[in-house]
Amino acid sequence: MIYPIIGYGATVLRKKCQDIVKGELDVKQISQNMFETMYAASGIGLAGPQVNLPYRIFVVDGEIINNSAETEEEIDPDLVGFKKTFINAQILEETGEPWPYEEGCLSIPGIRADVFRKPVITIRYFDTDWVEHTESFKGMAARIIQHEYDHIEGVLFTDYLAPLKKQMLKKKLGQIQKGIVDVDYKMKFI
Repeated sequence: MIYPIIGYGATVLRKKCQDIVKGELDVKQISQNMFETMYAASGIGLAGPQVNLPYRIFVVDGEIINNSAETEEEIDPDLVGFKKTFINAQILEETGEPWPYEEGCLSIPGIRADVFRKPVITIRYFDTDWVEHTESFKGMAARIIQHEYDHIEGVLFTDYLAPLKKQMLKKKLGQIQKGIVDVDYKMKFI
C-alpha cells in the first residue's frame, strides 16, 4: 500500500514521535508499506511522520545510490546491503568532523541544501522482528540515518540552514505548504 507523503507545514512533521509498543502495530506491514511508498517517490529514506504515522519508525535503502553508479569506483561500500527498518531508534553517539552534503526531502520537494553532519554514528534500534541492535554506521549511511532520525525527533533538514538561506526559501516553502508542488508521487497537505 502506498501512503501519501505528508507535505511541509503539517504538525505531524514537527512533533517528537512516540515509541512503538511491541504488538501494538503490525510493524512488518507498516515497514513494507513505507518501503513501497519510498520507492514510488524515488526516495532513499522515509520516516513515520512523513506518512502521518507519529511513531519512531523509519526505513532506508542506500543501495539505490549504488545502483546508479556507472563505475566500480563510484560504489559506496558503506551502502552495500544497506536496506533497513529502524524501530524506536536512539542515536547514542555522533563523532567526527561535520561534512556538508546537499540534502533534500520527499516532504519538501524541490528544495535542496547543504547540511553539515558528523560522519560516524552509533545507534540502538529494533528491527521488524523486535530484535535489538546496536550498530555503527559511517559516511553516507550515517547521513541517511541522521536525516530520517531527525524526522522522528520533529526536525527537518531546513532547520540546519543559515537564517539568510531560510529567508531565501520562505516563498518556496510557503508554496509547498499550500500544496503548490510538481511531483510524480502522491502527497497530502494537512
